[in-house]
Amino acid sequence: MKKSKEIGLDFIIDKLTNSIENVVTGDSFATDISLLTNNDLKSVTKTNGWVFNWRDEFKRPESDVYKLTIVNNSNVIQGIVSLEVKADHVYMHLVESAPFNKGKTRMYSGVAGNLVAFACKLSFQRGHGGNISFLSKTQLVEHYEKSLGAYHFGGRVMIIETQSALKLINKYFQNP
Repeated sequence: MKKSKEIGLDFIIDKLTNSIENVVTGDSFATDISLLTNNDLKSVTKTNGWVFNWRDEFKRPESDVYKLTIVNNSNVIQGIVSLEVKADHVYMHLVESAPFNKGKTRMYSGVAGNLVAFACKLSFQRGHGGNISFLSKTQLVEHYEKSLGAYHFGGRVMIIETQSALKLINKYFQNP
C-alpha cells in the first residue's frame, strides 16, 4: 500500500472578509460551499493552474472535498478544501484558492479564510467544538497565528480552538 506524504499547507489568508470580496471594486459576494463532484474534477487540474492533484484527494475515502462558489454562479470554483472528520476535531488535508484568486492579480480575497471558517463550522456541527488542525509550512506558522488565531501545537501542527473558530464563523457565516 502506498503511503501518502503529509504536506504542510501554505495557503495565505489575504484578508478576513464578509464572504469573499472583489479586489478591484470591494464588493462582497455571498458564497455557497458544497461537495466537489466528479464532474468538477475536469476543471480543477494542474493544466488549469491548480497546484494540488484534486482527483487523488477526491478518491481518499476518509476525506470529503468541498468547493467554494459564489451564490448563483456555481460553475466557477473559487477554492477547494479537503477535510477529514476525526474523533475529536476536523483535520484539514488541503486548502487551495483558484488560480485566479492567488497573488497580486487575484480577483477575490477572503477565499482561504472562508474555507477555513467552513472547516470550523463543520467541526461544530460534528460536535467537536469548532476545533480543527492542519500541518503548516514552517514559514507560515506566525501568519496563521496572527490571521486565524491558530495555536502552534508543535512541529508544524496548527490548531484552531473554539474561540478562534467562533470568530471565523461569525465573520464568514453571518445571517443576513
